[in-house]
Amino acid sequence: MILQQVSSPHLHAARSTEEIMLRVLLALLPGIITMAHFFGSGVFTNLVVACVAAVLCESICLRLRKRPVLIYLKDYSAVVTAVLLALALPPYSPWWLITIGALAAIGLAKHVFGGLGSNPFNPAMVGYVVLLISFPVQMTQWTAPSTLAANPTAWDSLLAMVGSEAYDAVTMATPLDLIRQNNGLMMSALWQHYPQFGRFSGVGWEWINLAFLAGGVWLVQQRIFTWHAPVGMLAALGLMSALFYDGGSSASGGSPLFHWLSGATMLGAFFIITDPVSGATSNLGRLIFGALVGLLVYCIRVWGSYPDAVAFAVLLMNFAAPFIDYYTQPKPYGHKPPDADK
Repeated sequence: MILQQVSSPHLHAARSTEEIMLRVLLALLPGIITMAHFFGSGVFTNLVVACVAAVLCESICLRLRKRPVLIYLKDYSAVVTAVLLALALPPYSPWWLITIGALAAIGLAKHVFGGLGSNPFNPAMVGYVVLLISFPVQMTQWTAPSTLAANPTAWDSLLAMVGSEAYDAVTMATPLDLIRQNNGLMMSALWQHYPQFGRFSGVGWEWINLAFLAGGVWLVQQRIFTWHAPVGMLAALGLMSALFYDGGSSASGGSPLFHWLSGATMLGAFFIITDPVSGATSNLGRLIFGALVGLLVYCIRVWGSYPDAVAFAVLLMNFAAPFIDYYTQPKPYGHKPPDADK
């Protein structure tokens, strides 16, 4: 048998940015379809407006920076950012709200720092936080799930896109909002009093989070990212909610299942904190990074002012990612620590 002689380094073929981004978009499809099933066509109008605004902003920024536009647009990073931002926004958001978020994500969080690979903060979460702080009323207008009220029609979604508020009659507080604002009801009474609570976390939200979980597990199986950050986040969030869950009193923050299947938990765990640029780089660092995100998500949800705290938790930990990397880098093979001979 003749062995093939190949010189070092022995590396597998690297995946292109385009391939990775396309697989991420494919993994998002189950969550997008499930979300549209429960919240209607406004999910799709959000996606279209966000993608158009993000691609236009990306093109303008690349032109101003004298970079080849088509080459950079073909990596689909702007589209992925736009999709993540659109999924975090309430369906039927007006076009100007989505556009401002896309401009903040692409122009401010990405190109101000040098473009793809140089951004210290997750662009989609920067866009979301800018909108949440600037337009809190519009950012809390979630429509009722389809099982509780008729979804607005496709025509209503177009009217909402241009600024009409014809869908206001079917807006409803999310389960995370109700838990945060609860002032005296036991958990069992809260579940009976408000129809938007489902079996574990909220009508529609349970299935949406499970769909994003399925897509995220597929990405782990495809080795797009490792399991460390998602497992760290979900484990820390579950541990905190278990420690402070007292069986269902009015002061309870909710069970582990409630927090795992509510809001943007699974979207954050598998599609946000796994960003290789703004997160930690070593496996141990990713585990710590994810765990601290989960810890912050619970603290902000239960004791803070914002019910769904994924964006704030991620941006706070983006600050700490270089510090985590500094103390968790593995030593080079064959080398000893500096003080090993002392």
